[in-house]
Amino acid sequence: MSLSIDIAGLRPERVAVVPSPLAELGMALHALSEPGHHPGLQGWVTGVTAGLDSHLADRMCEADFLWRTTYSDIFLPYAGIPGRSTLPGASLAEELDLLDKLTDEQFVDSALEFTCAPGYDVPSPSVLADPELRRRAFELAATRGPRQVRFTQRLLDDPPRVRAWLRQFLKDCDEAFFADVWARVRLPLATDARYKTDLLRRKGLAEALASVSSAVTLDADAARITVDKLVQGRSATGDGGLLLVPTSLGWPHLMVLHRYGWQPVLHYPVGSPELASPPSVEQLTLRMTALSHPVRMRICRLLARSAYTTTELAQVHGMTAPEISRHLAVLRKAGLLTTRRRGRYVLHQLDVTVVARLGSDFLEGMLR
Repeated sequence: MSLSIDIAGLRPERVAVVPSPLAELGMALHALSEPGHHPGLQGWVTGVTAGLDSHLADRMCEADFLWRTTYSDIFLPYAGIPGRSTLPGASLAEELDLLDKLTDEQFVDSALEFTCAPGYDVPSPSVLADPELRRRAFELAATRGPRQVRFTQRLLDDPPRVRAWLRQFLKDCDEAFFADVWARVRLPLATDARYKTDLLRRKGLAEALASVSSAVTLDADAARITVDKLVQGRSATGDGGLLLVPTSLGWPHLMVLHRYGWQPVLHYPVGSPELASPPSVEQLTLRMTALSHPVRMRICRLLARSAYTTTELAQVHGMTAPEISRHLAVLRKAGLLTTRRRGRYVLHQLDVTVVARLGSDFLEGMLR
């Protein structure tokens, strides 16, 4: 499973790496709503939460589906502006002005992204015009509680009013806590953007994408970028550009905006604690599957303690050598074993470092 971006015809000058204060504010709101996703921000989350005005905290809960369950495209409004070449603004105020340039249909559809409506990356009607999509929006809002139902009702009945509400809410968040955050992270984000822009100029798109994440790869022959995630989707730059937007608050999330008709955006974490080469989704699946078999679990119990030959394992488990070999092959393919030769004997042992990382690898893969 993966997301792909068709970049056929994309000119190098149409690729831009630019920090976005509105995207960073959206990620800050997400971290405050889902602190479990961001263990490195626990101290900051605790401090901000303790200092929040109760009225602002209530408003934050009122529309938290914009940033808790999914990360709404309203935090990347420049991607939806016609021409698909608009860059993020230098300030939050500039980006709020860009948000105002979205049509009511774009704004509402982005705000209701939590509905996970089919057709996100293909042409589809707006929820404002489609009674079935409207019904689905209310149905899914109901599962998130009465506040979300009331917000969805206001959003569908009076989009301009909700735009004004959201704009004021974001400005109040800026005054309450985000201005301090942006003052702290703006320079590191700008530094990362300059570095990747230099990579683009000197070494090309493949090197720049590799520096974003090992989960992002470029197939130059097929003119396609692939992002290794547990979702499927597709997008295309078409006659527009490609945006890379860094975030200091985002790890472990690697976001891809692939809404139909919008400029594709990679919203990637910088300064993250991720391993140099986190496993792909396919490799993670292989490892989880390999360890799910009871015989292989018993084999791993022995191999975690010492190295064994195939014959020794067969004797311990009362199985034939070919049967043990097949189980070892599965574990080896999953990258869970180390093998060394001692004379004419081949010794197998569990790679405990890889196994110890499985929990964090699994979580990173789910949240990526």
